[in-house]
Amino acid sequence: MRILVWGINYSPELTGIAPFNTGLCEDLRARGHDVEMVTSFAYYPAWRKAPADRGRFFRREQREGVTVYRCWHYVPRRVTTLRRILHELTFGLVSWLRVLSRPAPDVYVVVSPPLVLGPLASLMGWLRRRPYVFHVQDLQPDAAVGLGMVRVGLLTRVLYALESWSYRHAAAVSGISDGMIRAFTRKGVPEHRRWLFPNWTRAGAAWADAAARRRLAAEFRARHGIAPGAFVASYSGNLGRKQGLETLVEAVAQLEQGPAAGREIVVLIVGDGAMREELGVLVARLATGRLRLLPLLDEAAYQALLATSDVSLILQAPGSGQYFFPSKLLTVLREGRAVLSVADADSELAVAVESGGFGRTVPPGRPDLLARALRELAEDPAALARLEAATAWVERFGPERVLGEFARRLGDLAGGRGPQK
Repeated sequence: MRILVWGINYSPELTGIAPFNTGLCEDLRARGHDVEMVTSFAYYPAWRKAPADRGRFFRREQREGVTVYRCWHYVPRRVTTLRRILHELTFGLVSWLRVLSRPAPDVYVVVSPPLVLGPLASLMGWLRRRPYVFHVQDLQPDAAVGLGMVRVGLLTRVLYALESWSYRHAAAVSGISDGMIRAFTRKGVPEHRRWLFPNWTRAGAAWADAAARRRLAAEFRARHGIAPGAFVASYSGNLGRKQGLETLVEAVAQLEQGPAAGREIVVLIVGDGAMREELGVLVARLATGRLRLLPLLDEAAYQALLATSDVSLILQAPGSGQYFFPSKLLTVLREGRAVLSVADADSELAVAVESGGFGRTVPPGRPDLLARALRELAEDPAALARLEAATAWVERFGPERVLGEFARRLGDLAGGRGPQK
């Protein structure tokens, strides 16, 4: 089977959608399929290209048996709504030309965001008489409205029209969570074209060797000047508006002002993104060793961070949790880390934490409750151990199960056996 995957993010990007686009392509290739990837020059989450990539229009390369075609696109230095639209539109148009230049595959897999790829894929499918699967990692229009990034008006009507067009012409529409599947139902996608295709647990240390884990944690603490007995809570990933990281900074400020804890608490914010500069100002203003801002880590250093952390933090801004599901949850659970989440009670994240029993959730905009939860977990190792014991919940997202089912469905679609009626 010949498969062309079309999306804006791919390796060597380390966070967000890229690891899953990469994992999908490499898994399909390992199953014996001919796989091509049309993507951008790496830019995320720093929102800047490598110097060697700037000004280049196209490039072809081989990565783990997958032929990767990279395409120029505009990357703004400062991300605003209009600049992001231009960013996605330029990728869509330039990459469409690259997709057009390739022989028609048996099936296209189109990853959103960017939403603009949906209508472009429907045009490509019409020209080539080939089906496309529209795989949604983020309900972009709903999230933009929910976060107040765009006002309800002409722009939102255009976004919802693009979304509707993409869903209507796709052979199948896949989403990463049950909440997304429910959203597709509300948006009129028939049941036979709705696919649940969740993100999966990625390869990592999976710490069977406790001694190795302790050694790695000790080295990380020594490198960053963290006391051996300190309680470490870490956030790692994109530093953007969706995360509401200001709440975490305010929670640390309240820890500073409160009574001394029995155990030192250190909070690490690790990553890059549109809000990094602003967060740097807030962290510097707080002027405490209790809160550290670290750069994005490579895979080995990230494993050391997980080994060091007593609890992993996952944060969502209010109003955003119904529209996307944080893939980092699967990674931290696979490594046996308890979770402290900041999310709306009806969000996919909060529901997962509650049903899985591997963490606690506090509502957005309540730094006092977040500070209290950090203090309670730091002072109650037995409670923390109970949360860690529940992280086996993540086993349902094993890669063989998730990717194997998706590959089977692609084969059925390419062979004309559905899901269209």
